[in-house]
Amino acid sequence: MTTDGSDKLALRIASLVTATNVIVACGFSIAGLVSPSAILPSGSSPTVASQIFAMYAAARTVTLALITLSTLGRRSWILPLGTLAGLVQLLDAGVGLFQHDVGKTIGPLLLAILQLLAILNLSRTTK
Repeated sequence: MTTDGSDKLALRIASLVTATNVIVACGFSIAGLVSPSAILPSGSSPTVASQIFAMYAAARTVTLALITLSTLGRRSWILPLGTLAGLVQLLDAGVGLFQHDVGKTIGPLLLAILQLLAILNLSRTTK
């Protein structure tokens, strides 16, 4: 495979992983708005405060998703936005760890690792 071909493949992989990442994050934020009990720790009840917090989370993740999805395939945008999305997932894994919720820890951690590996691979290609 040529360097140009590997560069295009790395960009496609990074774009796919980044798109998946931001769509998943956006989905969880929207789920928090629609059904707050789905994302709250077990035994917790939704409150006005949790609803407001969900609105703040959605405002950020929906915006990140829209900007990221509109710039897919553009290396100069995918590198910083993909890195940001990976770091957000890493921090989400920290929240899951704080809540002692394995599912909310492992899922974001795996997405963060995939994202950061895709970005690292893309940054190592030429062009």
